[in-house]
Amino acid sequence: MHWMKTILKPAKRRPLKNTNPITQTPEPINSSLPHTLTLLHKILGDSPDFIMRNFSDSPSEPGPIAICYIEGLIEQNLLSDLMEALIAEQASKTSFTSDVHSTINALKQKIPTGNIKIIHAENQMIAAILAGNVVILVDGVQVALAASIQGGIRRAVEEPTTQTVIRGPKEGFTEELSTNITLLRRKLRTPDLKFASRNIGRYTQTRVVLAYIEGLAQPEVIEEAKKRLESIDTDSILESGYIEEFIQDAPLSPFPTLLNTERPDTVAGSLLDGQIAIFIDGTPFVLLAPVTFIKFFHSSEDYYQRYDISSFLRIIRLFSFLIALLLPSLYIAITTFHQEMLPTTLLITLASQREGTPFPALLEALIMELIFEVIREAGVRMPRVIGPAISIVGALVIGQAAVQAGLVSAAMVIVVSFTAISNFVIPSFNMASTVRLIRFFLMLMAGMLGLFGILAGLIPILFHLVALQSFGVRYLTPFAPFTKSNMKDFFIRVPWWAMKTRPNGISGPNKTRQAPHQYPVNSAKKERCDEPNKQK
Repeated sequence: MHWMKTILKPAKRRPLKNTNPITQTPEPINSSLPHTLTLLHKILGDSPDFIMRNFSDSPSEPGPIAICYIEGLIEQNLLSDLMEALIAEQASKTSFTSDVHSTINALKQKIPTGNIKIIHAENQMIAAILAGNVVILVDGVQVALAASIQGGIRRAVEEPTTQTVIRGPKEGFTEELSTNITLLRRKLRTPDLKFASRNIGRYTQTRVVLAYIEGLAQPEVIEEAKKRLESIDTDSILESGYIEEFIQDAPLSPFPTLLNTERPDTVAGSLLDGQIAIFIDGTPFVLLAPVTFIKFFHSSEDYYQRYDISSFLRIIRLFSFLIALLLPSLYIAITTFHQEMLPTTLLITLASQREGTPFPALLEALIMELIFEVIREAGVRMPRVIGPAISIVGALVIGQAAVQAGLVSAAMVIVVSFTAISNFVIPSFNMASTVRLIRFFLMLMAGMLGLFGILAGLIPILFHLVALQSFGVRYLTPFAPFTKSNMKDFFIRVPWWAMKTRPNGISGPNKTRQAPHQYPVNSAKKERCDEPNKQK
């Protein structure tokens, strides 16, 4: 076990070599325009998409104004309007260095864009160019202007591909951070919706935004999230999975402690419950925290259907979770060690099927599970047109051929197939993957010790779930610790008019969701009609 201790032992923190000019010590912008342009050319190199344009009346002499930008990151129509404004400003000025403040104010008034920032340092100037801004430089002025006219190729808002619903909004997040924030703004039109932004990654400079509703989220959770994000010191952040592994509570736990979603309505509903959301530029998946175990079995559609239908579907998901987790191991344990638990007719049928199979039940189940995992992974990596067809045909052909060849029994094919289908019922892919891993562990325990082995494997898992936390919130809340008020949205969902408060333990100081006297309209009318009769 010495090698495991060596891997898990935290290494000594060494200062990382910083070669990125964006994150180095800031230097003020030089007032000489040729010097600044030479610096930019030296840092950004001869990139074909890096454009430096100087406005000059004479081809032999440099002009007093220059703009720098990345061609593919800006909107060309806004760039044309910007250039017209700069040309008009240059024609109306005889000297741009006589009054710095008047020059800057005149340019800010003439530039046809809303978001204009004044930049004082060289690293801020480079970061602004790489972020899709147009940097305006004036000769003799020690500051620059960054005009935000981001554009370029973007993916349109489409229906989510991983979290589909029958009833509900059909829009999903994209890879553009500004678009994702806009989609959330359309759901939550309140000034209490707050955002905290920072750039993470020396080379990627990925913009990460923390979103929450002031008064609904716990202040301790907000501060903890900011602290964890600020502590990340790495070269690159390319997807939300990077952030998830850096800030999750239990890095070695197979259970996810952060929920990811690409649905704006799910994020809006979670923020209204007191959770926080983490947006990462370049990915459509948003992280939600804190989360509990039962949250991974809830779907946004549960709140759009009738409460009785939603409750029934939740029970189906939990039942499918138990099947996906325990069915293969129970089959192995009963057919290997506890045959007396089966009815005589069923026992004779299974014994006749297994009479010609050369492998024990454990090895038979492991082979079938591994074959199905290979087919599923192949279906994901194949082109979309033929992927589903190959998966279905491969599973049917291999299963039927294996039974006819006498390698596996027909009952084992049924067990593995039903287990795989039940695994797909779980809404969260992270939790479904965790179930797949634990299933193999329980199968091994069942093959060695039978039902006692299954219990010996489940008890440590249950202890681990009880001790697990997500940003200070117990993972099994509201079951352990038991909170009666939170049971209204746990296994089943009560009607909306009965959910008066937000979940305890997750929400902040404002726990009131709706008026305490809120009831269905028909019931309210009936009460109003009965009041005069009672008075008489």
